[in-house]
Amino acid sequence: MLNYDLVIVGGGPAGLAAAASAKRNGIDSTIILERDHELGGILNQCIHNGFGLHTFKEELTGPEYAGRFIDQVEELKIEYKLNTMVMDIRGDKVVTAMNREDGLFEIKARAIILAMGCRERPRGALNIPGYRPAGIYSAGTAQRLVNIEGFMPGREVVILGSGDIGLIMARRMTLEGAKVKVVAELMPFSGGLKRNIVQCLDDFGIPLKLSHTVVDIDGKERVKGITLARVDSTGKPVPGTEEYYACDTLLLSCGLIPENELSRNMGVDIEPITNGPSVNESLETNIEGVFACGNVLHVHDLVDFVSEEASAAGKNAAKYIKNGGKAVEVSHETVALCPEGIVRYTVPKTLNVERMDDEITVRFRVGAVQKNCCISTYFDDERVMRRKRPVVAPGEMEEVKLKKEKLLEYPDLKKITFKVEEA
Repeated sequence: MLNYDLVIVGGGPAGLAAAASAKRNGIDSTIILERDHELGGILNQCIHNGFGLHTFKEELTGPEYAGRFIDQVEELKIEYKLNTMVMDIRGDKVVTAMNREDGLFEIKARAIILAMGCRERPRGALNIPGYRPAGIYSAGTAQRLVNIEGFMPGREVVILGSGDIGLIMARRMTLEGAKVKVVAELMPFSGGLKRNIVQCLDDFGIPLKLSHTVVDIDGKERVKGITLARVDSTGKPVPGTEEYYACDTLLLSCGLIPENELSRNMGVDIEPITNGPSVNESLETNIEGVFACGNVLHVHDLVDFVSEEASAAGKNAAKYIKNGGKAVEVSHETVALCPEGIVRYTVPKTLNVERMDDEITVRFRVGAVQKNCCISTYFDDERVMRRKRPVVAPGEMEEVKLKKEKLLEYPDLKKITFKVEEA
């Protein structure tokens, strides 16, 4: 059995940033396990720009952004294994993995960082009636085919779902010569960033139909067309609102699901809203010494925030290892972080003031669009912070920064509540 201080599962943006951070905080015995044939994760196929504005203060493409962190990993001489599939992680932090060179092998770790990212929701989860013809792809698969494999999925395209990948693929397919006829969205609001709606749809004259969904797929061998219908407030199609679109390709961009099969099997508590682990202020799960960061924890809108969160996870894992594989002893009570109203969840879920850094970032998403509002933070029943926002939307993550010195003024604090209120 191999022995390492730190095992990082996943070599995407989260795993790379976590590894670099752990190394800089004094952990030399680190290994990254990546199932793909190269580091960088999903960023390798995201050839559009818009990455790195927060982290590097310049606009980079996905491969350029990943390249910066891969360079850091190489410079810091952090070990990694590619084409390596992690099969199982036990609660006592033994990782079972396999690849062609080593076969099946085990690693005993003192700490583990989960950074497996997320996957797309498939057609089977969407209950769209119709046959199973060729020409139906998830937006991420189409992105890989176009940007990496050099294949064109189709020429006349309809996109269901207005997540960021769907919006970006509407522009990408148009630039490659395809005709994108419409982007349909089940919800009454878009699931993507406002800038992507403007740059990917509005700039190319592609219509966005909110509160619409696909109710039928035409074609047996290959998609010939699809039928869209408007939906009511409960999500049910409204009879008489059907529209037929002739097309040869349907792209699905209907949400991302954190990749947590390994986490569940090892006994990590999973949050029902995020489908990611429940973590404390150190991004540590209910299993001591097992940390989570990036899209495996909750789906982010910007990769810069993934890197920031992963750096914190790497630093906290290093602190745990240096403390002899034990959490820091504390006398303070744990404080619960509670979402209320349209705030759907918080990451982290709990915090201990003694263990936290001087400042902690609490991130969350809302469940509906609200304009001219403010994000309020309550310590028990007292409102202590209020930040005005012109609009909050489900497609964009919100954050609140909590300072340790402020929290220490409330020694008997039991819970912190986050609400969106009218300004």
